[in-house]
Amino acid sequence: MAAFSRELGIDLGTFNTQIAEGNQILVQEPTIVVIVTNEMKLVEYGTTALGMLGRVPDSIEVVRPLRNGVIAEYELTEKLLGILIKKVTGPTIFFRPRIIISVPFGITSVERRAVQEAGLGAGGREVNWIPQPLAAAIGVDLPINTPTGNMIISLGGGTTQAAVISMTGIVSAETSHVAGLKLDDAISAYVRKKYGLIIGQPTAEALKIRIGAAIPSDEEKTMEIQGQDQVSGLPKPVSLTTNEIVEAMQAPLEEIATTAKRVLEKTPPELISDIIDRGVALCGGTALMKGLDKYLTVALGIPAYIVDNPVTCTVEGTAKAFGMLDLILRSQQN
Repeated sequence: MAAFSRELGIDLGTFNTQIAEGNQILVQEPTIVVIVTNEMKLVEYGTTALGMLGRVPDSIEVVRPLRNGVIAEYELTEKLLGILIKKVTGPTIFFRPRIIISVPFGITSVERRAVQEAGLGAGGREVNWIPQPLAAAIGVDLPINTPTGNMIISLGGGTTQAAVISMTGIVSAETSHVAGLKLDDAISAYVRKKYGLIIGQPTAEALKIRIGAAIPSDEEKTMEIQGQDQVSGLPKPVSLTTNEIVEAMQAPLEEIATTAKRVLEKTPPELISDIIDRGVALCGGTALMKGLDKYLTVALGIPAYIVDNPVTCTVEGTAKAFGMLDLILRSQQN
């Protein structure tokens, strides 16, 4: 590390933003802000803003500045990054930090440049980027610097990214916009169709987390929710079971499996044999869904397992990437 210079790894996600330095995670906040609509003034962010989702008057708007893993609201993203970086460096930055930001695989050069410019505008001295699957693989200590096949599937809120990595480079990969948020949408649609009940995204997410599963369960859980009757408009309670949530999520889960299959189809057979021996690493918050590892094991015909640090591995890998930045930059030029 250069004198007086800090090196920050940032995982800028659709749902959550994390900042790490070395082996320490310094910031974990939801990627969401609250603005005064007429003034476009940011008044809240992170956990506080998330608690206001669906609960504010028209004069105030709760905004996710990233959609599907890329910047949708540039100024709000820059402001949020600036706030989070100042939480780490303090209000006065004498020596601007070097930054590496993880980005979804396959985004355009314009989208990558927007991320770098947002990092510079937020206080970075030098901003580089790394594909999220590569950062996650580094964060879980996969042997990616060897001529062997390593497969990782990162299941986030806005994107699912599947990649095969060898010699510190991505051999084949795909990004799908079917991920955690689409699972929530599928649950909302199911509840509306079956029970005539309108529920918001936070309620759908709570169902997914508390009683959801990727495969049917013999030990069903039940959860009661409150929603709005789509005919009368009045509040209405309903109880849902685990197997109902399983049924609701089947279509998006199949699309997630299809994304991984397409990556395997493009992978050289020599690397496939390595993946069969080592298995497929699963990471990201959505990977924590009960039974998802078993679901993908059956769908892919290859053992899938959840890594030890699924939620933090990407930001940890982004921070570790400073130690191999030359290799990463070289692979980006190919």
